[in-house]
Parts: sequence; structure tokens; C-alpha cells
Amino acid sequence: MSQQKPPANPAPQSPDQPRLTLTNTPDYRDGYANSVQVRMSVWDFFLVFGTMSQNTPGELDVRNFQGIYLSPQQAKALFNVLGHNLAQYEQAFGSIALEQNPAQQLPQPNGPVH
Repeated sequence: MSQQKPPANPAPQSPDQPRLTLTNTPDYRDGYANSVQVRMSVWDFFLVFGTMSQNTPGELDVRNFQGIYLSPQQAKALFNVLGHNLAQYEQAFGSIALEQNPAQQLPQPNGPVH
């Protein structure tokens, strides 16, 4: 059974804009990813989402759970939307620092939880 959700803030309809209906298919799922791999070809971009963990100092474990193909046009639209939302996030909450070493981004056992 699919779920239909109206847009969060419906904009006034103009004659040029079609009405948007969002529907979740029966196999819809969401999940948490702290690893995203990007592959590209002439025809598309392929995003592979997974979770990364580190059980020993010398070994990272990445478990991929979903791959999504995007057209170059949709990849660029995603890039624009993410850039806009990241700018808003940083304006509200401060700059996001990126670590050079992926292992440094992982939560440490018995470390602080933010």
C-alpha cells in the first residue's frame, strides 16, 4: 500500500505549474548512510550508499545497502539542491568541517555523543 503526502508548504498553483503528488511505493525505505561512493559514466551517475565502521585502527568496514542511478541532469539538480541546503544549514548552525582521514570521522568507542 502506498502513502501519499502533500507537499510540506504547497505553493500557490499557477497555470504553468503542474500539481505535485508525492507517493511512497510499497518497497520504499529510508536509512542512514555515512558512506557514499560516486561512480560516473557518459550516461549516468551511480551513487552507492552504505555504513562505515571501524573495529580496529587499521581496518574500515563499509557495508553498502543501496545503489541509485541518476541522469547527469538529475545529478546536477541534486548538486544544486544539496548546495543550497548546506548553505542554509551552515548559516543556521555554523561551518561544517571535513576531516581528511575518514577514520577520524567515525565515532570512537566510549567517546562523547553529540
